Amino acid sequence: MSILDRLLGRQANRIDRHDDEPRLVISQMQRRHIRNVMTIEEQVYPRPWTPKVFEEEIAMMNQKHRFYLVAHVGNEIVGYGGLLFAGSDAHITNLAVDPTWHHRGVATELLLELAWEARNRKFSALTLEVRHSNMAAQDLYRRFGFAPAGVRKKYYENTDDAIVMWCSNIQSDEFAERLREIEGTRS
Repeated sequence: MSILDRLLGRQANRIDRHDDEPRLVISQMQRRHIRNVMTIEEQVYPRPWTPKVFEEEIAMMNQKHRFYLVAHVGNEIVGYGGLLFAGSDAHITNLAVDPTWHHRGVATELLLELAWEARNRKFSALTLEVRHSNMAAQDLYRRFGFAPAGVRKKYYENTDDAIVMWCSNIQSDEFAERLREIEGTRS
């Protein structure tokens, strides 16, 4: 299923939405988005990536080694996320949402798109690291089928531990059904 198909499906599912209300749109990250992405990056990470890192990631995306998305409402970028491809696995490099947009489903929508993309590209598993104290993110990842697989000591800023989480067998019918169920529960 393409992003366009899913976006059209979203619009059909939101018949109660007024036409003048801005809607969440997910699109592929481009260099022109970096300045706005940096605003979020600097708010949510104690040691943010630099604009140059994002430029390099986009260059890798153009070579099919990465995949990055932005979420925007109108002209405002409210979140972003990315995948790195390694062997038969897709690794979620980051998933970040502007703090003023937390608890509105932005991370869920981004993660849905990333999961479908990894599945469409025929990867067998998804993996990520999450800060041990970020319970909301861990709950979101569990909802998608991720399970803890290990700990990286002092992974964040050389102080905080990361929990390594894996979601295996993403080519299964069960995983696709899980994604469809998550899509069906959004408002």
